[in-house]
Amino acid sequence: MHKIKIAVIGVGNMGRYHARVYSQLNNVELVAVTDTNDVVGMKIAQEFNCQYYKDHNELLKKENIDAISIVVPTKLHKKIALDVISHGKHLLIEKPIAANSQDAKEIISMAKKKKVILMVGHIERFNPAVQKLKKIIKAGNLGEIISIIARRVGVSPPKTNDANVIIDLAIHDIDVLSYLLNRQPTEAFAKGRKVLTSQVEDSAEIILSYDRVVGFIQVNWITPIKIRNLSVTGSNGYAELNYITQALDIYKSKYIKESNSFGEFIKLGKPIKKKIKIQKKEPLLCEIEAFIRCVTTKIQPLTTGEDGLKTLIVAEKALKSLKHGKIIKI
Repeated sequence: MHKIKIAVIGVGNMGRYHARVYSQLNNVELVAVTDTNDVVGMKIAQEFNCQYYKDHNELLKKENIDAISIVVPTKLHKKIALDVISHGKHLLIEKPIAANSQDAKEIISMAKKKKVILMVGHIERFNPAVQKLKKIIKAGNLGEIISIIARRVGVSPPKTNDANVIIDLAIHDIDVLSYLLNRQPTEAFAKGRKVLTSQVEDSAEIILSYDRVVGFIQVNWITPIKIRNLSVTGSNGYAELNYITQALDIYKSKYIKESNSFGEFIKLGKPIKKKIKIQKKEPLLCEIEAFIRCVTTKIQPLTTGEDGLKTLIVAEKALKSLKHGKIIKI
């Protein structure tokens, strides 16, 4: 069986996990990794028995690669992605797709021109609990969706001063909300604060309007415990999801509409709770397996370049709202 030859560009905090997962797949050969840090790069190459390059361009010239994961700081996404695409290589690029929507458009355009697969690493879409919740919502089991609330707080602040809590953190939930609702928001409003640093906001709250549905996202690098939760309220029920444990609980509403001489009123009963069985699996493994399937079968990714662009545009609008203190149309 022909093995897909893979390389990982950038093996820092997230890139090393990409290298690990690729090394575990039977139909994949991890050929090489690159990193500007020799110590880090050589250590990962030795651990997973592959070649190390300091310069990704040298890798592209010397190695016969089918596809590449780009896991470098966001500001480098455009340059490296265009280098990879120019060599006709399929690519999985970590979220966000680029530092800004204009750069994202250039990446997408070049990928189409070169006819290479472009997948964006919005990892939470591949979380088995999110996949299950998507099916439950689509089946109408919660009734009409009223609101979605996401909390993504309590993680070590990034080491770079240009990291932004909305672009780097909230973008996960912006993507998930639009994925679950199968549409993009029409308005964004955000508030943020610089709490532990004077450089950029490290705490923010975002309200997204999806016509009749309201989405609320809370993100920060401040809360002393790590919380990754999502809750969905519908006319017929309520869902609670834990991204980390992949637990999903559904509460079925139990109410009766009654009326008397004073008018109509709702009589609420005790909700019926159901723990949804989830076949737990590492989201990154699910994501990378999906990427390999796209490379081998040429099917469209679950997270296309266009999906990455739409999510980035929403995040940019939220940032604009934060800056000007007003609701921004999308």
